[in-house]
Amino acid sequence: MTELTGKNRQRDPYAALRYQDFRYLLAGRFLTSFGNQMVSVAIGWELWLRTKDAFLLGLVGLVQVIPVILLSLPGGHIADHYNRKRILIITQILLGACSLSLAYLSYTAGPIWLIYASLLGIGIARAFNDPASATLIPQTVPPEAFTSAATWNSSAWQLASIIGPAVAGGIAAALGSVTIIYVVDMLAAFTFLVLINLIKGQPLELSVKTPTLESLAEGLKFIRGTKLILAAITMDMFAVLFGGATTLLPVFATVILHVGSWGLGLMRAAPSVGSLIMAFAISHLPPFRHAGKTLLVAVAGFGLATIIFGFSSLFWLSMLMLIILGALDNISVIIRATLMLTQVPDKMRGRASSVNSIFIGISNELGGFESGAAAWLLGPIISVVGGGVMTVLVVITVAFIFPELRNMKSLDGRDE
Repeated sequence: MTELTGKNRQRDPYAALRYQDFRYLLAGRFLTSFGNQMVSVAIGWELWLRTKDAFLLGLVGLVQVIPVILLSLPGGHIADHYNRKRILIITQILLGACSLSLAYLSYTAGPIWLIYASLLGIGIARAFNDPASATLIPQTVPPEAFTSAATWNSSAWQLASIIGPAVAGGIAAALGSVTIIYVVDMLAAFTFLVLINLIKGQPLELSVKTPTLESLAEGLKFIRGTKLILAAITMDMFAVLFGGATTLLPVFATVILHVGSWGLGLMRAAPSVGSLIMAFAISHLPPFRHAGKTLLVAVAGFGLATIIFGFSSLFWLSMLMLIILGALDNISVIIRATLMLTQVPDKMRGRASSVNSIFIGISNELGGFESGAAAWLLGPIISVVGGGVMTVLVVITVAFIFPELRNMKSLDGRDE
């Protein structure tokens, strides 16, 4: 394990990559993210071709977010009190089994309701997987490398989000079937199991055993009392809840832009192209001097790019807006991830991360349902444009309610 001084590590954009345990973790997360992104495209494409119903596309998000909302707090409690690697092994096995089920249902053109049952299983697994997984970064790198780790972790996810949708779109176009995509996702889950067992980092401090209800309340109280984290995740939740357009990309690809499955793959990858460019820039630029204001401007820009995308009938302009909103969104991702690493004590990581998972689940999955329902009632253009307007309004509201966020300078919450 390479040792660097705190001063040098802060200036080293590759600091986290110098630790072998983190490289194992990064490789595993890339593979699982690659599989998940392929499955996301496959599910949307398959359901759209079979049903032509935008509401059912939105229902994909709702089915997966319900267990996240209901079970994430118990999942965080378990992560803070029991062996975290063992939890990850169990959840990855369940995720692999659900992917195998989706492969079978795709191959046999099985009932739609069984597809949603498999997605429900994925949601249950993630409710317990995500809080435990959130404890892995602090086990693999020292605190001085947290920002570097958050940036590279985001980069791996974004790279998977570029390659995954493009590969999935190519498979759908070439084979006329997406069955093999679910098999790839299953293999990725089991590969991650192997990499988890290679990580030799020191286990983090577990929480002292307390009654379950009291333990669950501690996570909520911690987030509520940490204003910077509360403001950041609240703004992200409502911004993505209203401003997310990715759920409706199959509709835009076929009905509005007329670019088919190949174009859908490119559109799904476009936000990640922007995010990856932004991650590379952030890793090489000096630390944020005004992180709070930067976050507010980035999320407002995300809303404006969403509005332009909704009005666009030109494929190149739509792609450009998707790239821009992806770049701006990644600023928010890195700032929020760094705050969660620097301001949450080890014994509270599982429960704090479970609350964060609920916020993320509401924004992403429930946001997908909201977009699908709005498109079903009002049409896809009004759904996306209206969501972008609401995102800008959310930023203004959060900036007014949380002056701590406006005034935050460094990512550790301390004024320089």
